[in-house]
Amino acid sequence: MTDCGCLPPPLSDPLGYSGATMRTLLRGGDESIYWNLIASFGQARLLGRADGRVELRGGSEADRTEAKEWLSLFMHDAVPRIVIGN
Repeated sequence: MTDCGCLPPPLSDPLGYSGATMRTLLRGGDESIYWNLIASFGQARLLGRADGRVELRGGSEADRTEAKEWLSLFMHDAVPRIVIGN
């Protein structure tokens, strides 16, 4: 069989795919792992990910209360994970 260059190198090829790349692909590494800032309330930050997760991080109790009120108006389906520390 001739090598036409249209197929990727075999997984055992050290110049083709590294083990780290394979582990990333197996874990679903194509998903976004970055948090996006949705809004901030004082020192509290409301963060979201592409997969729909929402977190409310930091801030005082008053900041978190303000964020929860905002969530009830604009993102009423979201159930944020609340992280008190940074």
